[in-house]
Amino acid sequence: MTPPPDLERHLDLDRVVRAVRAVIGDRSDPVPLHEPTILGDAWVYVKDCLDTGWVSSAGEYVVRFEEELAAFTGASHAVAVVNGTAALHTALELVGVGPGDEVLMPSLTFVATANAVAQCGGVPHFVDVEDRSLGLDPAALERRLEETAERTSDGCFNHETGRRIAAVVVMHTFGHPADLLHLRQVTEQYEIPLIEDAAESLGSLHGKRHTGTFGRLGILSFNGNKIISTGGGGAILTDDADLAGSARHLTTTAKRPHPWEYFHDRVAYNYRMPNLNAALGCAQMKNLPELIQAKRGLAQDYRDALAAVDGVSIFEEPAYARSNYWLNALILDHGARAARDGLLERLAEEGIQARPVWNPMHTLPMYKNCPRTLLPRTEDLATRIVNLPSSAHLRLGQSLVDANRGMGSA
Repeated sequence: MTPPPDLERHLDLDRVVRAVRAVIGDRSDPVPLHEPTILGDAWVYVKDCLDTGWVSSAGEYVVRFEEELAAFTGASHAVAVVNGTAALHTALELVGVGPGDEVLMPSLTFVATANAVAQCGGVPHFVDVEDRSLGLDPAALERRLEETAERTSDGCFNHETGRRIAAVVVMHTFGHPADLLHLRQVTEQYEIPLIEDAAESLGSLHGKRHTGTFGRLGILSFNGNKIISTGGGGAILTDDADLAGSARHLTTTAKRPHPWEYFHDRVAYNYRMPNLNAALGCAQMKNLPELIQAKRGLAQDYRDALAAVDGVSIFEEPAYARSNYWLNALILDHGARAARDGLLERLAEEGIQARPVWNPMHTLPMYKNCPRTLLPRTEDLATRIVNLPSSAHLRLGQSLVDANRGMGSA
C-alpha cells in the first residue's frame, strides 16, 4: 500500500498537542510519561514493616502479596521477586534454557526480554509482530518454525544453526494481549515451552483469562512506571506446583530449609522480593480495578480528542482482549512517519513527556547478529509509534493522589 504523498507536511503538530493537552489538563508542571498512583493503605502497611523490623525478604506481606496476585490473575501460584527481568531470567532457566540455546521472541520489545535470554547463555531469535496486537505474530512464528525447526528425540533444533530451540517468549506490548490461543497452538505443535512476558499487562485479559497464565510460566513487573508499583519488583506465575517450588528455591539462593545450617544445593540467585516492597504491593492491589478502569477511560479520552486529527490514531485493544492500556500509543499514518521527531519535540516544549517505541532488538549492537526473520512490521511500527502520558491519576484526578501522598506526613 503506497502512503499518501507528503502527508507529513499536512500533519498539524499544534493540533495534536492541543488534543493531548485537552486530555491531560492545563498543568504548569511537567507531565511525566507514567508515574505511580499510590492510594489507600500504602503508608499503613509500609509503616508496619518499619515498626516491626520485617523489611527484608522474609515477612507476611511477601506471602500475602503472592496470594493476592494468584487470586487476581487466576494463576495457581505466584512467586514474588526483585524485578521483572529477574522473574523472566528465572522462568527461562526453569524451562531449561541454557548456554547456546535459541529463544524465539519479538524484536519489538523492551531490552529486558532479550537480556534475560542472554543472561541464561542463550541466543535471542527474532520474529515479526502483527499490527492487530503489536505482539508476536503467530503466523510469522509458524512460518519460521516450518523453515528452520527440526524435531528430534532430544528436542526441537534449528537446522540452520544447529542450536536447540528451547522456548518462545511472547511480550504483551503496552499491556495489549498478544494472540495467545494461536501462539500456544503453534508452540504445542512443536513441543516448545511458551513463556509470557506480561511485565506490562497486569489486569489485561485474553477473553476472560488473565495474561501470564497461558504459557508454562508468565512474569509480571512492578517497576515504578507500571500500573501498580512496589518500587522495584516482579513475579512469576504458573499453574505447575513443581515449577513454583523450584522458582522459590532458585530465587532464594537454593538454600535447603534448616533451623541453622546453610546448605545450598545449586548455583542460584538472591532474587526474592523484600517484605517492604511487598507491603506497598498489597496496598495497591486493593485499588487495582480502579486503576485499570481509569487507564481505560484515559485511552478513550485520547481517542475522542484525536478522532478528528488527520494523520494519527490511538492504538486500540484487539477484539479478543480487554487491555489495561498501560501506555497509550499514538500511531502515525504511514505518510506521516517523518513528523514523529517533530511531534516529540513539540510535546517536550510543552512539558509533556512522550517517547518513541523502543529501538528494535535486532538494531542494538549486542543483538544485531542474532538469527531473525524478515521484520517488516517491526521496522515499520518502530518509526510510527509515540507513547503519550498514561498515568492513572490523569483520569482519577490529581487531588485524590495528592491527598493520599499526604497521609503519612502527620
